[in-house]
Amino acid sequence: MSTEKLLSLSSNSLFIAFVLLLLAILPLGLAVKSKGKMFERVGLVLTGFAFVLQLNYFILRWMAVEHAPVSNMYEFMTFFGIMLIGSFLIIHYLYRQIVVGLFVLPISLIIIGYGSVFTREVSPLVPSLQSNWLTIHVITVAFSSAILSISFATGIIYLLRTLDVHKKTISTRALEFVMYCLIVTIGFIGASTVFNLTTEEVSVQFENAQGEVEKATYTMMPLIVNKGAVTASEESVGVLEIPNSIDAKKFNTIVWAFIVGSALYCVIRLLTRKKVIVLLKPLTNRVNAPLMDEISYRAVVIGFPLFALGGLLFAMIWAQIAWSRFWGWDPKEVWALITFLFYAAFLHFRLSKGWEGERTAWLAIIGFGIIVFNQVFVNLVIAGLHSYA
Repeated sequence: MSTEKLLSLSSNSLFIAFVLLLLAILPLGLAVKSKGKMFERVGLVLTGFAFVLQLNYFILRWMAVEHAPVSNMYEFMTFFGIMLIGSFLIIHYLYRQIVVGLFVLPISLIIIGYGSVFTREVSPLVPSLQSNWLTIHVITVAFSSAILSISFATGIIYLLRTLDVHKKTISTRALEFVMYCLIVTIGFIGASTVFNLTTEEVSVQFENAQGEVEKATYTMMPLIVNKGAVTASEESVGVLEIPNSIDAKKFNTIVWAFIVGSALYCVIRLLTRKKVIVLLKPLTNRVNAPLMDEISYRAVVIGFPLFALGGLLFAMIWAQIAWSRFWGWDPKEVWALITFLFYAAFLHFRLSKGWEGERTAWLAIIGFGIIVFNQVFVNLVIAGLHSYA
């Protein structure tokens, strides 16, 4: 079978799985509201079929590109989202808490949708990526990060169940901010998709901090450009000029994400006249809060040693093969260490200091923020050896 055919079948499998997960949210929601076993079974069957199709995507793409499809942002974020669904199925088998799926599925869809805005083109691997240890390292990191992310979902569920979301407190405001950030991500996905489908790319030339002429291609309408930037026709573009030491193209993307995401958040608030956490609160009325706290803890107990293996040990072996050193204080390495130390502190406070309940929930949410920062922001914005992603 040709490479093009394999890639087409792979993409179709992922798309169908995405649709099935969207459909599964409805019966899962009905199961949570009514405790209907039929709805629960339908939701789980759809989720299971979707997961099988996602694995089919992964296998077919691996066959097409002839290496593990985890070498760029599209492939990694997609695999991260797939592993999140797999982690939910494992947790559900252990605890039979369908409400976890109701919150995990949208998060997984957001992650996969985010990955879809990046290029899907197949390109040869750079020499540093041509190692089996890269495959072991990245797959282990994605799986462990997905399990750790389960604690993020259960942490949100716990807070929605235990907090009085109608009161204006630091906790409720912080939880609403978390919801806002998720909506901003949805706004970024929507804006990127619309611009890719409806507008032409804009080429902008500018002098970088070293005085060299560079060319940046904008897929989103430029609102932010580097100082002195011009289009190919020598006409000035943009609304705001920023110093050439800052990547204006990436900053422009962030601005569009917050514009569209904030607009979407405001529309939701105006139409419902309620905070997002107030809208979600009824979904947790039947939740066993101590059990959610227990699942958060268990997810970290499982995910932490796996992350230590994938994010540190396997990464160091790969670094030795690729760059002839185990550790070099690259930004990605530093943030992997920060992630490891954070979850080590999580377990220390839980076991030695007796932190549980709301404290555990907030630690789980902060931990997910660190994971996202490490996997997204560090790869895209901070210059380093992992910038190829």
